[in-house]
Amino acid sequence: MERALVLGGGGVTGVAWELGLLAGLAERGVAVSDADLVVGTSAGSVVGAQVCSGMPLEQLYEAQLAPPSGELAARLGFAALARLVWAGGRTRDAVRSRARIGAMALAARTPSEASRRTVIEARLPGREWPAQRLLVTAVDAASGEFVVFDADSGVSLVDAVGASCAVPGVWPPVTIGERRYVDGGMRSTVNADLAADARRVLVIAPTSAAFGPMPRLSAQVAGLRDAGARVAVVTPDEAARKAIGRNVLDPARRAGSARAGRAQAAEVADEVADEVAALWA
Repeated sequence: MERALVLGGGGVTGVAWELGLLAGLAERGVAVSDADLVVGTSAGSVVGAQVCSGMPLEQLYEAQLAPPSGELAARLGFAALARLVWAGGRTRDAVRSRARIGAMALAARTPSEASRRTVIEARLPGREWPAQRLLVTAVDAASGEFVVFDADSGVSLVDAVGASCAVPGVWPPVTIGERRYVDGGMRSTVNADLAADARRVLVIAPTSAAFGPMPRLSAQVAGLRDAGARVAVVTPDEAARKAIGRNVLDPARRAGSARAGRAQAAEVADEVADEVAALWA
C-alpha cells in the first residue's frame, strides 16, 4: 500500500479544522483525499466518511461555515476530562483502562441513542461504505477491546461512525448487535499505527492528548518511520487552537475552526508543506 491518510479525533471543531485544512491543501495542489487508505477516529471518522464519499472538498468545507442548527451544544470541560482520566488512568493495562472508561460511559446520563444517530446521519453524505478503503475505530464499552470497523465488518457506516464519536459521559454508547461501543479515541486520539502497511502517511491530528496507558502519537509515528514509512504530521497552529477554544464540542466554534484550518494550510511551515507535497507527489 502506498499512501494513507490518518484523521484524528477532536470534536465538532476537529471536524471543521480538518476539513478546512484538507480544502486548503487541495487548493495548494495537495489533494490527499485520494489516499489508498483512510483511518478515522472520532471526529476523523466523520471526516473520513465525508472525504471518501466523493463529495467535493470545497462543498464539505462550505457546509462547516453554515450557522449551527440541529445539534445540541455539549461540553467536554475540565470536570468531564478529569472523570475520563480518573476512570482510565488508574492502571497500566490498556484494555482494563478502556473497560473502566466504558463502565463510566454506560452508567452516564446522556441523550438517547436515537437522537444521537439522527445527528450522525445528518453529517454523512451517504449511508453506504465507500469503495475507498476506510477504517473506523471504536472501543467495546464492556470489555475495553479495541475494534476497527470497515466495509467487510457487517456494521453500517452510520453505526460505525456513531460508535467512533461516542464520547464517554457525553454521548451514549452505540449499540451494535449485542455489544455497545464508545469513542475510538479512548484507545488513541489518532490510531496512526493502523497505517503500518503504508509507505507514505499523512497524519492530521486536531489533538494528540493521551493519558494513562494510551499510546502517544509520537510513539506511533516513530513506529511507522522505523518500519520505513515517510510520515508527515499536522496539528493545529496557535491561531487554530485559539479558534477551536477550550470546548471542542461547541458547534458555535465550527466555522471559525474551519477557517483557521484553511488558513493554516496556506501558512503552514515550509518544511511541513514540502514534506506533505512530497508524500502526495
